[in-house]
Amino acid sequence: MIGERLKRARAAMGLSMQALAEQVGVSANMIKKYEHGISMPGSPVLIRLSKALDVRAEYFFRPVKVELKGVEYRKRSTTSQGVLKRIEADVLDQAERWQELANLWPDFPIQPFSPPVTLTKPIASLDDIDGIADQVRSAWGLGLNPIPDLIDELETHGVLVLITEVDVQAKFDGLQASVANTPVIVVSGAWPGDRQRFTLAHELGHLVLSGHLAPGLDEEKACNRFASAFLLPTSTLRKQLGSQRHTLEARELYLLKLEYGLSMQACLYRAADAGIISQGVRERMFMQFSGRGWRKKEPGEPYRQEVTFLFQQLVYRALGEGILGESKAAELLGIPVFQFHQARKLELTDAFAHQ
Repeated sequence: MIGERLKRARAAMGLSMQALAEQVGVSANMIKKYEHGISMPGSPVLIRLSKALDVRAEYFFRPVKVELKGVEYRKRSTTSQGVLKRIEADVLDQAERWQELANLWPDFPIQPFSPPVTLTKPIASLDDIDGIADQVRSAWGLGLNPIPDLIDELETHGVLVLITEVDVQAKFDGLQASVANTPVIVVSGAWPGDRQRFTLAHELGHLVLSGHLAPGLDEEKACNRFASAFLLPTSTLRKQLGSQRHTLEARELYLLKLEYGLSMQACLYRAADAGIISQGVRERMFMQFSGRGWRKKEPGEPYRQEVTFLFQQLVYRALGEGILGESKAAELLGIPVFQFHQARKLELTDAFAHQ
């Protein structure tokens, strides 16, 4: 068990065997022996390994092992395999802590995910997806208003959302998998909120639409359409912009972004998809976006990021109900016990925003 966890933690830090060996004061061959289970590190070496890999010593002995199934990355061509390995190691660590917490509860207070709508016939066109997005909103009691906290909605309905801080250059576009039959969506903490929200809604689209698309209908395009329609319903968009326009003001798109958490470019796509503007107008406006540099960076401050507090909340709830003690709570949160004491007494109020 120690060998596998050592290998994963090393991948998460992006260290070669040689680099880790130099930090710990052993040979690269010894690191290899540890990872293959040929040798076991003694306590002094284990402490140095923990420090070098930024994990608690308990990490190496964690009893819960999870497997990510059905892993599907949405990544850019420039995303290196090294970064993807680090992200996957980070996700496995977070998922294991989730599973260990769940196993401690007699009755874990999170409902399992079930499809919010029942689709009885193949989806024939992208236009049909707008209505399906409305059905999901209705099933979840969201109405047609902006969704202020998309992560909270997904977690409430049994989707595990993990935020990785590994993607420091924001080159990773999302990951979907499952752990113990629970769907998992991973987004980056380096992204602005509108990109996080679109990815979350896109991955929800896969959960809703997969297996229901007519032959020839591209699933990625379908999920993009679902994401934009889910975040900004057609009927709402028409109330905001009118049913038919010859052009749009950039400020209108900017205000829609502020209200609905969907990028200006995505709002422009929605306007054409809804028939409010023509495809020609959309292309002309995209050329204007390119000329102003808005395709890479839209004007104004980035939309606020999504965060998740559910794991923290459940750890503290389990502590309050006597399901676990302080040491286990600190271990699950991945922090020293003294730091946990500070957080528990509200002497450290802004810690663990992405735990």
